[in-house]
Amino acid sequence: MDTFANVNAFDNHDNFRSAPTRRVHPHRHWQYVWLPLVSALVWFGTLWAMLIVWLASGRPRYPSQDGSIAYISDIGASSLKPLFIVGCSITAVGFFFSLAVERFLRHSGRLVAHMRRRERIFGILAMLGSVIGGLGLILLSIFDTKRHTSAHRAFLLVFMVGVALSAIFTIVEYYWLSKDFPEVRRLQYAYIAKALIAITLICLAIAFGVALYNSTNAGAVLEWTIAFGFTFYLLTFFYDLRLSKGIASGELTREKLRENPSLAHRRA
Repeated sequence: MDTFANVNAFDNHDNFRSAPTRRVHPHRHWQYVWLPLVSALVWFGTLWAMLIVWLASGRPRYPSQDGSIAYISDIGASSLKPLFIVGCSITAVGFFFSLAVERFLRHSGRLVAHMRRRERIFGILAMLGSVIGGLGLILLSIFDTKRHTSAHRAFLLVFMVGVALSAIFTIVEYYWLSKDFPEVRRLQYAYIAKALIAITLICLAIAFGVALYNSTNAGAVLEWTIAFGFTFYLLTFFYDLRLSKGIASGELTREKLRENPSLAHRRA
């Protein structure tokens, strides 16, 4: 009887050891890691194309333009409006889904999971901020400054506020995650990079709001700088999603991390 029990115990132990976590092909993460990268490239490409066309055309003065330097919205209200709408729409959708995928990967245990309710709440708030900012971006491209000046500026404000709120919520979420796992340097790098870019863009946005009514050309330069700078913020999510490379679903769940916090250091 004792021998039978020992054999069963050995078999159970052997079965437990022989059932490791499912391995993941190292390139499986590429299915979704392209989202923020494509969004960033589309956004940068749209801005670059608009700027090149304006410069190559001899810097024309558009009907809605006040200073000698054209605003993005001035060029976007011209014949390039279809390009502007498509570029803004793809960027807005990509921005939201980058956050949504990141949230899903944390929930499924392929990224370091949220350990407290506050982190999950701020993650959801960041997604809501991206929805608000994304809608503002799409609508400001549709309601151009030439035909709908007031609506365009209102949606521009919605876009800036939405993205700023999303960035703040994301930074706080990542900060709390990095406090739970201080040995995971990649989490610290992620939130520090986001914080530096977001703080810089928010300060520039405030300066832009002042210059918009006091120094037209300075406002145009600031707008282009902020717009191109937003590309770098989008690229930080490319870095985030790459952290799930080679990690199977369930490896970094909250329950497993509570039992063995060192998993985050070894796998993240």
